[in-house]
Amino acid sequence: MYFFKNEFIPAHDVHISPNDRGYYFGDGIYEVFRVYHGELYECDAHMDRLERTASEVKLTLPYTREQFVSMLRELISRNSLLEGTVYLQITRGEAPRAHPFPQTAEPVMLAYCNEVPRPLATIQQGIRAITQPDIRWLRCDLKTLNLLPNVLAKQAALDFGVQEVILHREGIVTECSASNLMIVSNGELLTHPANNLILHGITRMVVLRIARSLGIPAREEAFTTDDLLQAEEAFITGTTMEITPVVQVDGRPIASGTPGPVARQLQAEFERTFAK
Repeated sequence: MYFFKNEFIPAHDVHISPNDRGYYFGDGIYEVFRVYHGELYECDAHMDRLERTASEVKLTLPYTREQFVSMLRELISRNSLLEGTVYLQITRGEAPRAHPFPQTAEPVMLAYCNEVPRPLATIQQGIRAITQPDIRWLRCDLKTLNLLPNVLAKQAALDFGVQEVILHREGIVTECSASNLMIVSNGELLTHPANNLILHGITRMVVLRIARSLGIPAREEAFTTDDLLQAEEAFITGTTMEITPVVQVDGRPIASGTPGPVARQLQAEFERTFAK
């Protein structure tokens, strides 16, 4: 079951108008919520980000926070989802193609569930990555539908036979095609500041909170691709990837080329945040 235009309907009854601004402009926003044990994980943090993105792109949300959460929980229930994700998308609405905001269009909302098991193999074994210049726009903190640069980066990873692309701006690492990045350097956790150049990841936020609670020094500070290659550990964080070690970058191993102790400690504590 999908939620589309104010009702729960089967997937085959969802019809997107060719005049939807999300279709021809990417004029819309989205969120991906993780579901563990049939419950939304860090729901308030996701809703905070949704509301902030909507405000920044001047898109009026069609429901209150309470209505959104009620709808999402009903969607999870109707799909009997225990472990997976909920995708939520809101476009500015349907109107003849023109760049200015339409005066009368109403936002169009779509939401659906996916069964997504935890990626336990990659969490344990780690992944390989390559680096590429970050060619995206300068508002990467907004979770909008304009993801073509991310799509191209992810495809480049697959073309190279690796799992992720680490992006950098003139040698300063920002994040990845679909995740945030952290390194351990001199026993300290480093990740790019949550400014306009990266998405303010929910899992990133949780990991920083966990690290500080465990007494692991953690700073939001930019680092270079050279710092990355010389790091003691590296790992990505994301809603679906959780905390996944990066064991090789551009064909070079990170430290020993195996997941490190800080990542393992954070993984164990992260699991406790949603364990029953």
